[in-house]
This record gives sequence, C-alpha cells and structure tokens, in this order.
Amino acid sequence: MSKDIMSKEDIKDLHPLVLQLTNAEQRESALLELSKKREAFPDLAPVLWHSFGTIAALIQEILNIYPLLSPPTLTPHASNRVCNALALLQCVASHSETKSKLMNAHIPLYLYPFLNTVSRQRPFEYLRLTSLGVIGALVKVDDADVVSFLLQTEIIPLCLRIMETGSELSKTVATFIVQKILLDETGLTYICTTAERFYAVSTVLSGMVTKLLEHPSVRLLKHIVRCYLRLSEHPRAREALRQCLPEALTDQSFGDVIRSEEAVQRWLAHLLKNLSDKSGASSTPLLNSAASKSTSQDYASYAQQQPGRSAQVPSYLMQGSSTWQHQGGGGGHN
Repeated sequence: MSKDIMSKEDIKDLHPLVLQLTNAEQRESALLELSKKREAFPDLAPVLWHSFGTIAALIQEILNIYPLLSPPTLTPHASNRVCNALALLQCVASHSETKSKLMNAHIPLYLYPFLNTVSRQRPFEYLRLTSLGVIGALVKVDDADVVSFLLQTEIIPLCLRIMETGSELSKTVATFIVQKILLDETGLTYICTTAERFYAVSTVLSGMVTKLLEHPSVRLLKHIVRCYLRLSEHPRAREALRQCLPEALTDQSFGDVIRSEEAVQRWLAHLLKNLSDKSGASSTPLLNSAASKSTSQDYASYAQQQPGRSAQVPSYLMQGSSTWQHQGGGGGHN
C-alpha cells in the first residue's frame, strides 16, 4: 500500500519536473530529480516525448558537451549532468511507445561522438558507459528495425573500439550490443558478408579472451562466448573459427570461472560441437553466388593470419570506413 501511495505522490511531482527541463535555470536540478525517480514512473518516456520542448532540451544538454570532447576537458560535474539527460533518453529508448520515435528522429546519433572518445579519464568513461546504456536499451528487446537502424549508422566499429579499450563494464555493455545484433539474422549476415568485417569482430573478441586470462570476468566472458556461438552458426564464419578460435576457449583455461555458470558452459559446449561437426548444415543464408568464391578465399586467408593473437584496432575499424557501409548482402534498409 505504501508503494501505491508513494507512486501517487511521485506522479504529482512528475509534470512540474518535466516542465522545469525547458527552463535553463531549473534544468540541472530537474534532470537530477527525474533521473533518480525514473524507475517510479513507468510512463515517464511518453511524457518526456510528448511534452513541448523537452526532447530539444535533452539534445541541447548533449550538444553542450561537444566542445569538451576535443581537447578532452570534460569535468566530473559536466559529465554527471549530461549523463542525467542520457538516463532520461534511456527511458525513451526502453519504452515500446517511444523507441521507434527516437530512432526515426535519429537521436541516438547524437551519442556517437561520446562513444568515439578515447580518454580514459573517469568523466569520459562514465559518459561512454551511459551512452552505451541508451543503445543497450534499444537492443534489449529483439527488434529487427533496431538492428537495421544500428547497422545503417555503423554502431559496430564504435562498439569494437570500446570492447578493445574500455573499462570492464563498458566492454560488457558494448559486447552485449554486438551480441544482440548478431542474434538477428540481418546482423549475422551483415557481419559475415565480408571476411574483413568478420575478422574485425573476431579479432577483437580474441583479444578480449586473452585479456580475460589475466583478469577474469564471468559476465564479460558470457557475452563473448555467446557471440562466438552465434558466429559459428554461419557457414563461412564457422570454417574460419575452426582455425582462429582462441585456444583458451578449447581447453580448461576458464573452467574455474564458469564452474557455476550453466548457461555459459552450455553455450561453450555447443560452440565446440558446431566447430567439430563438419557435416552440420546451417539455416543461415549463404552469400550471393557472385561473391561466394572470392569471399570464401578471403575467409581462408584471414583465418590463417596469426590465429588467437592479441587484437589491435586496424584502420578499417574507424567509423565511416567502407568496411561497415551497406553493400550487397549487408541487409537492412537502403
């Protein structure tokens, strides 16, 4: 009963706080209060989206940070403030009524400069992590339209950079996003369309496995194994993985880490079974026949390049590279 009463009191405070977002002098305190109480308002997202000037105010908070990105001069206070705004955008990204509206307005693109930062200072790490949270909220519920949107806007190279250099928590969220993209048929086909895309992803995953040998993290390893398992369901990726899967996943290197993780053990066993069963067929569509022969040769070539070595981010992982632009067989909307 007390929870119901508290909810009524909170709802009474909701609309004034939302109105304060459009007042420059009151915005900071309103951002803080709303971000703290957002779990108490199941329908906060529609209120934010349909309130006059509110989304524009959140975008303005994001734009105010751009000059602090390069050179990196972001302060903890500025980082906390914009992250409160991003927390409200995460509510919008999570809600079934507003998620598609957020994508159609291409508002997630405003976060990409944050994801592209490389400073290891804590304010930047917090900024990247909270921005990833917005993208993670988009992909949490399976939705082909979300995957198509993210592929078109080239989120994968940004995630790969963070998977390579971020904190453990940022790596975990970025890997979760890549995992959710891979679990969609369009996403799997897109990543496996060219050997270059596949190798970019598998090289970063391999480097992460190597680092986990020194600093184990079961929550991160779980998403890595799931990514590998999904890749093993694509015929050409499966052939390449037989040569470049990290040795640490084929022996007992992580035995103690996953001892109590039944799901990870099951995924890893399934992965190894897929790679050992050369007669196993896959329902994943093959590449178009015109590209089939050359791509198979490319896969074979890439798979032979020092399998399992520590990953380094090559030039083609940079955002805007033709590697990640939609080509034949890449899926998604044009």
